[in-house]
Amino acid sequence: MRIRRFAAVAATVAVSALVLSGCAAPQSEIVEGSSLSVAWNQPFYSYNQNTSFGNATANANIIYSTNSGFGYYDNTPSWVKDTSFGTYEKISDDPLVVKYTIADGVKWSDGTAVDAADLLLNWVSLSGAENTPNFDSSEFTDPDTGEFTDSFPKDVVFFDSGADPTTGLGLVSKLPEISDDKKSITLTYDSPFVDWELAFTSAGLPAHVVAMHALGIDDPQKAKDALITAIKDNDKTSMAAISSFWNSGFNFTEMPSDTSLVVGDGPYTITDFVADQYVTLTANTNYTGANQPKVQEITVRFITDPLAAVQALQNGEVQVISPQATADVADALAALDVTVIGGYEGTYEHIDLQFDQSKSGNFNDPLVREAFMKVIPRQEIVDKLIKPLQADAEVRNSQVFLPGAEGYDDSVANNGSAAYKDVDIEGAKALLAQANNPNPEVCMLFSSTNPRRANEFLLIQQSAAQAGFNVTDCSSPSWGGLLGTPGAYDASLFGWQSTSLGVTNGPPPTYNSKGINNLNFYSNPEMDKLTDQLGKEFDPAKQIEIEKKIDKLLWDDFYGVTIFQFPAVTAFDQNAISGISPGPLSPTIFWNIWDWTPVTAG
Repeated sequence: MRIRRFAAVAATVAVSALVLSGCAAPQSEIVEGSSLSVAWNQPFYSYNQNTSFGNATANANIIYSTNSGFGYYDNTPSWVKDTSFGTYEKISDDPLVVKYTIADGVKWSDGTAVDAADLLLNWVSLSGAENTPNFDSSEFTDPDTGEFTDSFPKDVVFFDSGADPTTGLGLVSKLPEISDDKKSITLTYDSPFVDWELAFTSAGLPAHVVAMHALGIDDPQKAKDALITAIKDNDKTSMAAISSFWNSGFNFTEMPSDTSLVVGDGPYTITDFVADQYVTLTANTNYTGANQPKVQEITVRFITDPLAAVQALQNGEVQVISPQATADVADALAALDVTVIGGYEGTYEHIDLQFDQSKSGNFNDPLVREAFMKVIPRQEIVDKLIKPLQADAEVRNSQVFLPGAEGYDDSVANNGSAAYKDVDIEGAKALLAQANNPNPEVCMLFSSTNPRRANEFLLIQQSAAQAGFNVTDCSSPSWGGLLGTPGAYDASLFGWQSTSLGVTNGPPPTYNSKGINNLNFYSNPEMDKLTDQLGKEFDPAKQIEIEKKIDKLLWDDFYGVTIFQFPAVTAFDQNAISGISPGPLSPTIFWNIWDWTPVTAG
């Protein structure tokens, strides 16, 4: 076994700009006939990661590999501008105005040009500017799947992107300007936003595909023109159809018969998809960007069991794996002649408690939430499941700060997490007695195919039972789509994975009452005020002070608990593939999929 390690990423790293030349069209570097396979631990299920249903790493990996944008994070991690896709320019600070321009020759995989129609659709979907006011989608969500039901009203304009008028593109309420050549779009913000550079990073979903399906138009150009007109005129009938298709039209668990649903603008395109088995990515012949792929065909195989992934690597069924790290996985890899890269991921394990609309309703009472937090054996989980992999592993004690980052130690000293350092059975019993609820049921949602989470669940169940809790199993192989679904569970056990280094990457979308990642119906006006302030604060020192207040408020409100930072492991067959260099942010191993190079042609 060949071992390499990468260091944990700090939470507050400045965004840097590395510019790629876009002067000449790159030449194809594909090794003809080459093919490789990579294992991932969860099946793909949606081509729209910007909805509450599709927001999952398993989807993000595939979408990233088949689409491009104005920039991406490398593995340092630093922000890299991709000028071969397009450019953006801040026109003014007050008001904040940003112009985005698509580069010449950029096309979707079906040959249709990427242009301002795509950018306009991405704006209207992520900003929520034309959403029907005060519409609540929760009553139209299927508790068994997490998808919208057929009873969803047909006359409502609602893009399920978690748009918040106080942050991100939610601050762009005015209709953007489109250039005469339809290559550029100019956004004007209602107020300053610190992470403006990360708020609008791609063309999103293909506007012509959405409009063709939603409006029943066969011609791609006419469909794009109709979409632009519908948005400009705020045509509620057309916009309701467009938003409905944007929300649900790209959800599928096998290769759709209509291949327009897999159209992308990146180095690869989806060419095959077998339910619960694999997705095949083939080099996109219409891709003209700088990140030219080298492997002609890459198959992403869904292997939920980490040890089965190791076995597949040993058998040559896959050449790259990045399974959830366990002691058994480490031992199994040690016996193989493969390269192993370890370290920490930008992902942390946590338990969220449902403040409302849960399965039992027990956590509506803050006394019951506090009691449950007291019985979660955080240190035991780390000692038994994580330290065998990382001897220096510690319990993570902040909802906001990454361990080792500036602000972490100060926040932990004052945020109230110390009250949950050790299991307190008697304290929990006293709180349940005070709540007049001595034996509350807690149905916990987690991945049913994840051995480490199953072990965590058992440790929590055994500890909580001593205080009177009846912790039951709400696990599911489709747990990701169920997150945030009313009536489906009481507590959730999963990991948040960072997608950027933006200061607003975590708190606003997760803890703001309208944030897309607010999956537990948490609502506190003080929190909304703080997350709003964070997006407008450009002073790093003041940002940290706001984040410390956010961190303390979450513990004060008995939001849930953090447990540990993920240990990372990636292994690959160095005799078959090179160019594997995982990053700590999503999409981890896939960030440079175009650099993957077959050592020998397949």
